[in-house]
Amino acid sequence: MMPSGQYILHTTTASERWDLLAWRYYGDPTDYSPIIVANPNVPIEPVFAAGISIAVPIQQKSAVVAAGLPPWKLSQAVSG
Repeated sequence: MMPSGQYILHTTTASERWDLLAWRYYGDPTDYSPIIVANPNVPIEPVFAAGISIAVPIQQKSAVVAAGLPPWKLSQAVSG
């Protein structure tokens, strides 16, 4: 069952982790809780096997990663 709302569907590669997904999509490796909550049927393991579909909720922070900037560079890009 997929969560309601907007999300990105991510297919894992071998050895990916929750924190790496949070870094990739939110720019913060500690912000993995929304991803875990959106995927109640995915076992919480240290690493993923390849080919697991993960729903990643779209958050405002996703723009940081989409722009290709690390979080500490965002304020520089916005201000000038």
